[in-house]
Amino acid sequence: MNDSILPPAPAWSRRRWLSGALAGTAVLGGAGLAWWQARRSDNAGEAVDPGFWQLKLATPDGNSLAMSALRGKPLLLNFWATWCPPCIEELPLLSRFYAANSAKGWQVLGLAVDQLEPVKHFLLQNPVSFPIAMAGLAGLETSRMLGNRQGGLPFTVVLGSDGLLRHRKIGQITVDDLSAWAILK
Repeated sequence: MNDSILPPAPAWSRRRWLSGALAGTAVLGGAGLAWWQARRSDNAGEAVDPGFWQLKLATPDGNSLAMSALRGKPLLLNFWATWCPPCIEELPLLSRFYAANSAKGWQVLGLAVDQLEPVKHFLLQNPVSFPIAMAGLAGLETSRMLGNRQGGLPFTVVLGSDGLLRHRKIGQITVDDLSAWAILK
């Protein structure tokens, strides 16, 4: 087709297309940056806030758990909630990881960012092999202290036996994640 017989596009049409293209590029750039920040683990080896080890959390059965009692062994912390489908999906995987690795010194702690009654009801229907503590809404602040800037769930943190951060992940964990983390100490 001969381009010379087509009328030129109106100037407003080109500006609209250019504005749309710039907006799309900004959105994609922002999404890429958020994804990269959420997935990166270049802070491995960083110390956690000392206040973290001072925390004392209630358990669903009414007892208390001191985080300081978990120092000295590798620790996988998983922030979850009963209303979070990916959280619920990964709990059986965490139970299997704990069962397979607790004899090797691994500890797993589920921190429920939820209310007591829904957690108790959930655990009666879906027991797990590892301990659960009640973090409540304050658990989101604790997760931020550990690097969860977005406050998303699920959020998993791996601490080495030296108490240093080894890995963190926002989003559902996989068998591959756990396999890679199992070799850490």
